[in-house]
Amino acid sequence: MKTLSELAPEESSANDCPDTLRGTNPYVFLVGSPRSGTTMLKRMVNAHPLIAVTRETHWIPSYFEKRKGVTDEGFVTARIVKKLFEHHRFDQMKVKPERLASMVADAPSMTYSALVSRIFDHFGKRKNKPLVGDKTPTYVRKIPTLHLLWPKAKFVHLIRDGRDVCLSMRKWRMAHKAAGKISTWEADPVVTTALWWKALVGIGMQDGAKLGERTYLNLCYEQLVKHPGSECRKLASFLELPYSESMERYYEGRTNSDGQLSTNAAWLPPTPGRRNWRDQMPTEEVERFEAAAGDLLDVLGYERAHPKISQQVARDVQVLQQQFTAEVQQKNWRLPDLW
Repeated sequence: MKTLSELAPEESSANDCPDTLRGTNPYVFLVGSPRSGTTMLKRMVNAHPLIAVTRETHWIPSYFEKRKGVTDEGFVTARIVKKLFEHHRFDQMKVKPERLASMVADAPSMTYSALVSRIFDHFGKRKNKPLVGDKTPTYVRKIPTLHLLWPKAKFVHLIRDGRDVCLSMRKWRMAHKAAGKISTWEADPVVTTALWWKALVGIGMQDGAKLGERTYLNLCYEQLVKHPGSECRKLASFLELPYSESMERYYEGRTNSDGQLSTNAAWLPPTPGRRNWRDQMPTEEVERFEAAAGDLLDVLGYERAHPKISQQVARDVQVLQQQFTAEVQQKNWRLPDLW
């Protein structure tokens, strides 16, 4: 019996996947702070002939944690069908209501994790791929819940220099659904983004470290862009998949030269320097960012521009951090030890 790592890419399809490897979905979760390049990462993984990756779901951990159509013991009820179709992102899974209802009815004692696995298997069958992953960046805060539901699932955490994340966040039309949701954004979007990035990346690293290197992988965005070939090989090895050149060539045949399109919309190849805080971020903004999240930059090995922060900036940032902390704790965010 061949394992996934022994299958050659040209042999790979949903029809010849070993039976012992079926039912392993969700196979991987691609996570990280938004604006960190997770769409590029998704396209790389999705280009592999053995694995399909869904668009952002957003409902998976919350439905379990809030027990929407799920009993206290973790079993689904008939109510789960209606609740799932109420979520605006569930339609992408392409499961008809009657099909989902039959999944639930066929197994009266089905757990929530088993139902989601069946939904992912259904998605993979439509894509003619045996394995299915999920790309929802903010699941970086939900690693413990997802690991509880699927102990064998893998996590790939893409990390990008937070100062470049900040540049991207400031220009993003959906910022109001990310760092812009925090009330301190109006007073100082730079410090707010720094704290938001630090909270997400920090808790993801902390939770991931507990899982071990076979389950959790840190990928550096800058290295992935600079050396896509070697980094994709590392990624394939972690996923226990045979390497496929299609991963680093995900953009071929799709790139649009329209200069008005965003990097993602244009399907551009990995391009270093699309955001560069050294050239594009005012010095005073860099100092405020580093005052708020410089300790995490240090842990990650990113060089600081301001090793010493002025007392006034430090005081101003401390006030904003206290406000940020109080607000996100009311939202039941867990914050990393490095805070």
